[in-house]
Amino acid sequence: MKTICFYFQVHLPMQLKRYRFFEIGSDHYYYDDFANEANVQRVANNSFLPSNRLILDMIRSSHGKFKVSFSISGIALELFEQYAPEVIDSFKELAATGSVEFIAETYAHSLASIFDPEEFVLQAKQQSDTLFELFGMRPTVFRNTEMIYSDEIGQMIHELGYNTILTEGSKHVLGWKSPNFLYGHSYIPQVKILTRNMKLSDDIAYRFSDWNWSEFPLTAEKLMGWIKNSEDNEKIFSMYMGYQSFGDRQKPESGIFEFLKALPYQALANRISFSTPSEIAKKFNPISPISVPYPQSWIGEEKDLSSWTGNDLQTEALQKLYQVGERVRLCSDRSLKHDWLCLQSSDHFQYMTTKPWNSFAIYPNYDSPYDAFTNYMNILADFIDRVKAQFPSNVENEELNALLTTINNQEIKIAELKKKLISTTEPTR
Repeated sequence: MKTICFYFQVHLPMQLKRYRFFEIGSDHYYYDDFANEANVQRVANNSFLPSNRLILDMIRSSHGKFKVSFSISGIALELFEQYAPEVIDSFKELAATGSVEFIAETYAHSLASIFDPEEFVLQAKQQSDTLFELFGMRPTVFRNTEMIYSDEIGQMIHELGYNTILTEGSKHVLGWKSPNFLYGHSYIPQVKILTRNMKLSDDIAYRFSDWNWSEFPLTAEKLMGWIKNSEDNEKIFSMYMGYQSFGDRQKPESGIFEFLKALPYQALANRISFSTPSEIAKKFNPISPISVPYPQSWIGEEKDLSSWTGNDLQTEALQKLYQVGERVRLCSDRSLKHDWLCLQSSDHFQYMTTKPWNSFAIYPNYDSPYDAFTNYMNILADFIDRVKAQFPSNVENEELNALLTTINNQEIKIAELKKKLISTTEPTR
């Protein structure tokens, strides 16, 4: 039986306020609370809440046969908690159905897998802990920020304990191969790779309301017909997209919610099922390994990192940010550590792209990429000054690493002594 794997990215960046050069050193609060509240409320009311209600009804009416998966960044969860807690409640309702899977990613929706592997590991663990705390389940499948993946990143993810990874089914990687199969890591046999069907995903996310599209209008019946009439040996149809595609990018008046609602019934009529990524990994075996020597993503025509690293502005901002990673990890200042996470969101660097903006930036509140760069670098200058106040720049990274080792050893020793103290003070029975 052919099966559909739906995955939705849920992420909102922490919007930065206008921060002038003369504010460096005097103002350590970087966020536009009004813009953040407006953005969260708008997307929650237009997209996330109605979509969650509809999917909940679809799961119940199909007796659990309709299944979807989500990755929700830690930054988005923080924004929901502050401005729209009902969104978190609606995801908890979905979690309770048993037909929804939550996928692991980086807490800050960051580019740490490229620039700071140690930070990548910490954020992945932090995100897993957050999902467990909120929804009572540990993720077993990993999807890196913006589907960024390479053989090396796959190895890092495997070392974190994940053996199923979602990524783009880009043509320069798959070549003549179809995305509608399960693949394997190029040199780690245990790792399974689910590749996104670009055409079907973008038909829904981007072309659904395009009157000039040759296949307009897209209906649930038409989509299921395409899947049913595909090659017999093609069993897995992975459709991954941003969750704001429903109700925000594709407006309600386009019929997007009616399309979504009709999917289970048309799938049943065509003997097509729905599966979560972990179910597919258990049911299918990889047909062959795929090699991804250079990082790919699901953004742009090139499917590379150029939307975040394609010009000198972005490169300078990223280098300046990640140069202080070791020092930040040594800090105990909670405010500083939180700012560190918020400043890592990939959106800030996407706003600096000199490529055509199109729909790349969800909420571009800047006049130009240069405006975005200037604002970010002013904030980053203040942030770095705060880090340097705790760990001066004349202290070399080697010294910091030695200090970190000492601190870790002290923490281990303290834990051992506490355990020993408890055991010696417990009353005898």
